[in-house]
Amino acid sequence: MNFTLKPTKGKEMKNQQKSKLAGAATMLALSASMASAEGNLSLYNWGEYINPQVIEKFSAEFDVEVTLDTYSTNEEMLARLQAGATGYDLVWPSVHMHDIMQKTGLLQPAYVNQMPGFENIDPGAIRSIEDPTAEYCLPYAWGAVGIFYNKELIPELTSWEQFFEYARENPGRVTMLDDLRETIGVGLIMTGSSVNTGDPDEIAAAEAYIMEQKPNIGAFRYDVIPLVTSGDMAASHWYVGAVLNVNQNPDLLGFVVPEEGATMYQEDICLLASAENSDNAKLFMQFMMRPDISAMNTERLTNGSVNTAAIELLPEELKGHPAVNPTAEVRATLQIFDDLGKALRLYTRAWDRIKTN
Repeated sequence: MNFTLKPTKGKEMKNQQKSKLAGAATMLALSASMASAEGNLSLYNWGEYINPQVIEKFSAEFDVEVTLDTYSTNEEMLARLQAGATGYDLVWPSVHMHDIMQKTGLLQPAYVNQMPGFENIDPGAIRSIEDPTAEYCLPYAWGAVGIFYNKELIPELTSWEQFFEYARENPGRVTMLDDLRETIGVGLIMTGSSVNTGDPDEIAAAEAYIMEQKPNIGAFRYDVIPLVTSGDMAASHWYVGAVLNVNQNPDLLGFVVPEEGATMYQEDICLLASAENSDNAKLFMQFMMRPDISAMNTERLTNGSVNTAAIELLPEELKGHPAVNPTAEVRATLQIFDDLGKALRLYTRAWDRIKTN
């Protein structure tokens, strides 16, 4: 017979007390450093996923030299860190990757939930299964993954079916993301399954759906904004951040959350266990919770904000945009990725076949 030893209430209370004491010590250290921080801070983030003015303002305000390195996918970032890459302090994983990294010991607590400004964070944005009280990571931004399109080529676009129909009639003029979860996720949506399914038959059906579309897809890639803007591509599977470009040229460009549903993403800011500048990293997390800073960042990224106080500071075209702040009805059609565990291997094999066949 197997037994699982659970901590007694006394042990649980001691652990909670230790956490609170550690958090209190962190806050005292942060309070001291707020007056005159200095030194370095190294950020490892998705490409173009932070307003450069935010970094410049933090650097000037606290006399901290900030460096930024970028990655294109969660998997790329994880592989690099697991291979021994060091020198980074903060990282921006999607929620399901946050869970994986915390379980594998790549993160350390930042005690975000005890920092000034945490009261501004929407409780609904604390999505991590491993970090349900936001002790480790700070919710950063969320958004839908839909379709960015050129209105001169497709005057009105509302659905994935219309996207793929256009591709069948105009082979090579649309693109999809070079991301296994996102692109297989579209296949799962179109075949009526959850984007987190572990059922081999459902994954195979999604793979078959994408394979059927593949001859008409111009490429699996990320760098599509210039291509759609120029008309070299008519439409692309892309992130809601494209709304920034749409707002700059609304007569030419559009972005839609497809009526069949879509995936949604959320990234968190997490403190790496290997961080060499943890005090400055925590100071940056606290800085990001300021409503003015969060609003400045959101206005540039055109993502959904997790900071309730910052939303009131946003321009009306963002606050009321149906893709940036969708209705409850649209939100109900969005699916966020979970950690797949061992089922990830099924997705990886399917993706390898999609890319190589």
